[in-house]
Amino acid sequence: MIPDKARAQLLYRLVGSSELLKQDIVAAVGNLAKVEFVLEIPFVRLRTLDGLPTMVAAFTTDIPALSNWGQPLLVGPGSIHVAHTNGEYVEKKQLQEAVDLYSSIARRLTD
Repeated sequence: MIPDKARAQLLYRLVGSSELLKQDIVAAVGNLAKVEFVLEIPFVRLRTLDGLPTMVAAFTTDIPALSNWGQPLLVGPGSIHVAHTNGEYVEKKQLQEAVDLYSSIARRLTD
């Protein structure tokens, strides 16, 4: 059986411009279907500070929507693996360490 309609949604994460990928998608689809790009969260390079560990995460952030606040620095206590879930938690020790970390960062950024 072949249905009258079908729908597909693509989710992709890039570390640069999406223009070439969008062009490739439109070219591959041609006249076979309608292509809509409904949400794009742009790539953003986050600020780093010497001595502050960095990582690459397979998660997104709202930082691109906060573009008028200077250079973004994404840091916080807890685990990304439980962030924004029903089981989200932060250990007390991590909160205490975060206070020291935030204070240290604030001092470094104002020097």
